[in-house]
Amino acid sequence: DNISFDINQNQILGILGPNGTGKSTIFNIICGIIQPDFGSVKFNNVEAVNIPVYLRTKKFGIGWVPQHGGFFSDLTTYENLKSIAQIVISDKKLIDTKIKYLIAKFELDAVIDIYAKFLSGGQKKKLVIAMALLGDPKILLLDEIFAALDVLTIKMLQELIINLQSENNITICMVDHQAADLLSCVDSAMVLSNTKIISHGSPSYLVNDPNAKAAYF
Repeated sequence: DNISFDINQNQILGILGPNGTGKSTIFNIICGIIQPDFGSVKFNNVEAVNIPVYLRTKKFGIGWVPQHGGFFSDLTTYENLKSIAQIVISDKKLIDTKIKYLIAKFELDAVIDIYAKFLSGGQKKKLVIAMALLGDPKILLLDEIFAALDVLTIKMLQELIINLQSENNITICMVDHQAADLLSCVDSAMVLSNTKIISHGSPSYLVNDPNAKAAYF
């Protein structure tokens, strides 16, 4: 309902709100999975609404980590990475080098030959993030990345997200229900309620904002 916001380059933006407020819909509109009835989606001031998903991904450098799945269950960790690398990496000589780099970065060496369906929840998340990074995205969208994970895995992912921002200069937009987990690793966040933005600012501002407290916290 008249939602409008900007994400600055290299910023980590979090989106919070109860079920049904439109968080995943916003993500799907940004990606191009859903066509909005009106309004704009712009990357570096270039209109993207009429650009299809696959072109939008390559043209604007978007990486997406969905809430569920995002990998091929009956392929190994290595095979999952290679299947995507063959599509998004133009120079085929670089494929194995990039895969080895990401396997080391995400500490997936021990499960390189394990089928993805047998990985732990945290290992699956790391694999899907690694797959999203194969094309060197400028923007990374993380949907409910902390859902159904234990405390230690969440802490590991938080550190990983912050490192991605600082080391890879990636702009990150993330959605989650876990307010404390999300707010601990974002630069700014917004709270949605009844399909409207009711508060937008730094984590410290949000937790003290009466509107955000009344609607969500």
